[in-house]
Amino acid sequence: MSYDFKKECKELYMPNNMPQVVNVPTANYIAVRGEGDPNEEGGAYQQAIGVLYAVAYTLRMSHKAGHKIEGFFEYVVPPLEGFWWQEKVRGVDYVHKTDFHWISVIRLPDFVTAEDFAWAVETAALKKKTDCSAARFLTIEEGLCVQMMHTGPFDAEPETVAIMDRFLEENEYENDINGQRLHHEIYLTDARRTPPEKYKTVIRHPIKKR
Repeated sequence: MSYDFKKECKELYMPNNMPQVVNVPTANYIAVRGEGDPNEEGGAYQQAIGVLYAVAYTLRMSHKAGHKIEGFFEYVVPPLEGFWWQEKVRGVDYVHKTDFHWISVIRLPDFVTAEDFAWAVETAALKKKTDCSAARFLTIEEGLCVQMMHTGPFDAEPETVAIMDRFLEENEYENDINGQRLHHEIYLTDARRTPPEKYKTVIRHPIKKR
């Protein structure tokens, strides 16, 4: 059976609908940086997602393409994630989406090296006939965070964030969003096929003891 990050790392990918504190381990990701409204049809964000999945599935199928990765095992491609920020805004302003800066990512299994990643970017570009040069091998150390499952449309996320903030206040933590530690979302449903009221999104914020 293929390794599934959502099932094997439930504490990171499947929180309940109440805030919880987690210590997120360092991990490697396929990453594409950009800016602008993620809802723009054919815009930079949608193009970035195409690149991420092209590289992710090339790595997943590498053994069938003749590229041997030491320590490789069958796995399910992890869910799409995103780190979001806006200049001079603490947290996220959902009204002004054109001001978004983002890093879209998909987690990599630990056995994928920078050399394997470079092979996948080149191979995906040739196979898909698309420019994958924006993809980067990125190591992220999130550390201490609070997270919670948000169910519903993205624009309703402030309601969930408010619950998380109250939890921090009651438990002697404080939000630590800054230029290096960012608002983080993990998308467990496909927005193209799921009605907004059924979206499931993990919201994760960096924190520190007050």
